[in-house]
Amino acid sequence: MDQALKFIGRILFLSANPDAISRQLAGADLTLADCEPLRDNVSTDEITPVTVMMTYDERLGRYPYVGFKAGDALPVGENTVRNGGFEVTVAGERYGKGSSRESSPLAEKSAGIRLIIARSFERIYRQNCDNIGILTTDFGILDRIVAGEAIPFEEFLAGRDEVTRDVIRAGGLLPYSKLHLPKVTGKHFAPIPTSRPLTLAEKIIARRKVLPEGEAATGDGIILSADWRFSHDYFTGMCAHFMHEAFGDDVTLERPDEIIAFQDHLVLVNRSYPHVKDNMVPAVEGLFDGHRHFAAKYPVRSHGQLKGEEGVEGICHAMMAETYALPGQVVVGTDSHTPHSGSLGCLAFGAGATDIANSWATGLIRCKMPEIVRIEVVGNLKPGMSARDIVQYLLQTEFVRTGKAIGMVFEYTGPVVKAMSMDERATLTNMMAEMGGFTGVVEPDDKTVAFLRERRGVEFAIEDWMRSDAGAAYKDVITVDCDSLSPMVARPGDPGNAVPLATLEEPVALDIAFGGSCTAGKRKDVDIYHEVLKWGLDPIPFTLQFCGIHGRV
Repeated sequence: MDQALKFIGRILFLSANPDAISRQLAGADLTLADCEPLRDNVSTDEITPVTVMMTYDERLGRYPYVGFKAGDALPVGENTVRNGGFEVTVAGERYGKGSSRESSPLAEKSAGIRLIIARSFERIYRQNCDNIGILTTDFGILDRIVAGEAIPFEEFLAGRDEVTRDVIRAGGLLPYSKLHLPKVTGKHFAPIPTSRPLTLAEKIIARRKVLPEGEAATGDGIILSADWRFSHDYFTGMCAHFMHEAFGDDVTLERPDEIIAFQDHLVLVNRSYPHVKDNMVPAVEGLFDGHRHFAAKYPVRSHGQLKGEEGVEGICHAMMAETYALPGQVVVGTDSHTPHSGSLGCLAFGAGATDIANSWATGLIRCKMPEIVRIEVVGNLKPGMSARDIVQYLLQTEFVRTGKAIGMVFEYTGPVVKAMSMDERATLTNMMAEMGGFTGVVEPDDKTVAFLRERRGVEFAIEDWMRSDAGAAYKDVITVDCDSLSPMVARPGDPGNAVPLATLEEPVALDIAFGGSCTAGKRKDVDIYHEVLKWGLDPIPFTLQFCGIHGRV
């Protein structure tokens, strides 16, 4: 493609200064200098809050950035971006962190945004942009765009791998898929190379890689043959919509018995205050309809609301580990906490709606060859501490806070990890979403086998290849000495805003206590909640080891 692109629309600088945002939305054309510092860590929850994700078409263009925070302000209103004539968005580090929702770049595109410039991007967000035809780049060409220069299209491909360049040239993943992807019937398996020692993640990738041929270098775009492919009710309709647009209404799904539709995120929406207050509950029915139609039309597995009750069978990423995933498999889903299943020794990662739509039709999933970081957890956890404290410690490290974990695989090992229950290991891998990583993985062992037998009635034999080789190369090795850790508590806003419990200057009053989350809804977590409640109700002296509190009720 030899064309050059000129951006005649306005540039929106996502400043940390609410006045700078308001002035731009009111019509002022500011400079980068006027808007510094730019916001870092702009999340998909800010680009499209869950309360606006009631559709999956151009109507999302009314809402980009309505959840964006500058200081304590929410300066962006409905339709202000589209009405402002903006074509380019500029932001700081880790743009698009958080959930895997493709609604965010789709909202930006539908509002007229053609290009997003940031100092760094989260992996899933940038891949979602590639998949739907939004261009992304760093600050190298910002001055030229400001000056009105036409930029050769090839410059937007600089530094991208061959597969990604082809996806961008094709205008998105689904057009690329129809042009370039081979037809793979059934699962694809390849021999694992023996030319050098490999990590477990590298072995799974080598075994399931379809493209490119030969060994992939770090950062190369790769196409894998996936095992389990799942969606939940926020995105099933969007995935199906994209799939039918690309492949037709009569498309045949590849291995539909390994596709799962979870109705889990929206079942209690009629009890959600913002949805009820803003009369959005009827709009949720559109998402339900899309989900139910897909699950009824195709011979896929389905999990949903309990009959006659308000609860659901389970939450998607947790049920994958508790019901379906097995060591060595490739698991993908429309949920950023899909790495949960990495606790079993899977390569499990979140993907956007376009990626999942393509995987339904082809059995293939696109990602990049990741770098691997070894996390050695040593020492002894103090009484009352858990895997969550280890993750919150890692979130404080320079490695994570400066974005070096983006796109990485964390291989968790060491005596503390080996001693953990499977539920605790799942906390380590699940929270790779908060660290910006690609996924987390724990080598399967006797505890994995026992978990599969006791929880699922599955007899599983670990194969010799399902472990990292001695001498395997890692991008980095990080040692976490648990003897030096103390219990952590997260302040509002982000799990990365954690501080040691001992540093709190005064007790924190509790108004509402909530048990459960994307990470903390497992059996082990519920046991801990029971321990807390028992301490509160027991009339005799009781030591609550979970948080080190001593007292009498």
